[in-house]
Amino acid sequence: MPAKETVIEVNSLVKKYGALTAVDNISFKVKSGEIFAFCGPNGAGKTTTVEMLECLRVPTSGSAKVLGLDISKRSDLSKIRSRIGVLPQEFNTFELLTVRESLKFFGGVFDKHLDADELIKIIDMEEYSNILYKNLSGGLKQRVGVAISLVNDPEVIFLDEPTTGLDPKARRGVWEVLQDLKKSGKTVFLTTHYMDEVETLADNVAVILSGKIVAEGTPRRLISKYGGHQTLVVEGGGESTYKVLKNRMKDVELEPNGDVLAKIHSKSDLSDAFTALNENKVDYDRFSVRGATFDDVFLNLSGKKIVEGKLE
Repeated sequence: MPAKETVIEVNSLVKKYGALTAVDNISFKVKSGEIFAFCGPNGAGKTTTVEMLECLRVPTSGSAKVLGLDISKRSDLSKIRSRIGVLPQEFNTFELLTVRESLKFFGGVFDKHLDADELIKIIDMEEYSNILYKNLSGGLKQRVGVAISLVNDPEVIFLDEPTTGLDPKARRGVWEVLQDLKKSGKTVFLTTHYMDEVETLADNVAVILSGKIVAEGTPRRLISKYGGHQTLVVEGGGESTYKVLKNRMKDVELEPNGDVLAKIHSKSDLSDAFTALNENKVDYDRFSVRGATFDDVFLNLSGKKIVEGKLE
């Protein structure tokens, strides 16, 4: 298989606002036809980076190329903008236009654009094409946003936190659209603070904290490198199970929903846990052993979890 072309190349990129360094000397590459996830909490520098690549902000120093074009060259800016698609955070559009009318309007901004009905088919919204934007659910509104980012048939699509605030079903609907875009050969640059989104969608990921990239690679490789140990999950174990396992194992946590999580550091940990549960006849719903996830990767890299976009 031939090597994929590099469509985004970032070298030592810096963006400062006075004394604040929002993006701190970052470098990475994005290959054609992949979903690249830029993962981190709110305020980490994700949006600032994306806005520089979209030619909306000027870097303080460093360089970046999008589709071989230099974001710092004035002569290249219009060329870049004509070949990329953008879905910003907190996207919104005209409330009183239908889905089809919205896509026709934005298509008219470009000399070259896709047909509105073709875009509606891409986002699987044929039955909603004549519904006013204001009457759509949050997930369907985000699909319209993705479609608008595609009106000029871009080669690279920048999606900034496209599923924030959506319920699980709506998020999965947006995921399906993004996976279809990848299948069609598009390159997707996705910013997100959802670890399951990274694990499900991304071919490659860069984790950014306080403006610095702290890890980069495929989700599987990063889970292998930073994910840590397997975890025993005792569902519905509650306080009594927590106390029993705490006396036998390291790293035991009681979740708010009553589940008990215990890190497995060795084979003996698992047998010790089962022995303790049986000897003490504690009550629980069921148990399972969970492999490491991208949540574990982020926790081990940052020492914290992301809750609603914030580090906690």
